[in-house]
Amino acid sequence: MTRALEDAELLPLLDALADADWHSGEGLAAAAGISRAALAKRIDRLLDWQLEIEARAGLGYRLAQPLQRLDAAVIRAGLSASAQMLLNTVAVALRVDSTNQRLIDSGAAQDPQALFAEAQTAGRGRRGRAWRSPFGANLYLSLGWSFKIWPPQLGTLPLVVGVACARALAKIGIANVGLKWPNDLRIGNAKLGGILIEQRGEFGGACRVVAGVGINFAMSAAQAGVIEQEWTTVQAALGGIACSRNTLAVALLNELLLALAAFEQRGFSPFRGEWSALDLSAGREVRIEGPGQTLTGRACGIDESGALIVDVAGQRHFVHAGEVSLRLPADPGQR
Repeated sequence: MTRALEDAELLPLLDALADADWHSGEGLAAAAGISRAALAKRIDRLLDWQLEIEARAGLGYRLAQPLQRLDAAVIRAGLSASAQMLLNTVAVALRVDSTNQRLIDSGAAQDPQALFAEAQTAGRGRRGRAWRSPFGANLYLSLGWSFKIWPPQLGTLPLVVGVACARALAKIGIANVGLKWPNDLRIGNAKLGGILIEQRGEFGGACRVVAGVGINFAMSAAQAGVIEQEWTTVQAALGGIACSRNTLAVALLNELLLALAAFEQRGFSPFRGEWSALDLSAGREVRIEGPGQTLTGRACGIDESGALIVDVAGQRHFVHAGEVSLRLPADPGQR
């Protein structure tokens, strides 16, 4: 019986193709010590990872765009001294169901711990929505953090993480990121990334959170498939300025660690003004969709608990994230 290849056994082939130049099938097969038929099967496996690989007679194979895999050692070494002191472990997985789920399952013993993945097979966004997670195309990160006591403003944590993400993106040269309450990173109407916070614990006692962030880095339209809203990528936003995924990973993890430490000590107050400056809904007509009701009015910022304030015919409503969705003008849906 033929043994199924492990994911890691495909990496030499992937690394050989990573420069996006043409490589002959004969040369690739010889380097791996396998037959051309076995090489074709490995190429098919990489296609299953949602990698874009071109094949052409007389030329061989190539990736549609260069690929640099994430490196945990490089990421850790790039963190500031303060962030390195906060972090316990950082790891990069090849393919997981969900980085959030892996950290939830791993428990709190290694917190604060960070997990990146090259691909997710069951990535998810808020309210259980699927999150497109092709191999090596985007950034998928989860950070596990344990609080000794349940933070009184825990509901504001997605907003804190949003501010941290905007800071990180500004560090690599993207200064026009806005935040859509409660968990979207956007450039104009185009979605750049999203945030998913999951928590465990009992109110009044210890609390553990896993903060998940997904940022579109270089995902192509073919890799994205059908996403029922406008979206963009880091590479598109940078407009040709060189930036690697490792560079973004360092900036993102650094800002997240420092932000969660500040939140644990001081709550939401250090972030509220910055979040408000990035708020894409402020002063705009919005529609709130929830179980059994729809609310339409003018967004008036957030309160100290992170609730969205919506003015409906002169009456203020305070909307908590929960199971509701916020729609802005020209906003057909959410990813």
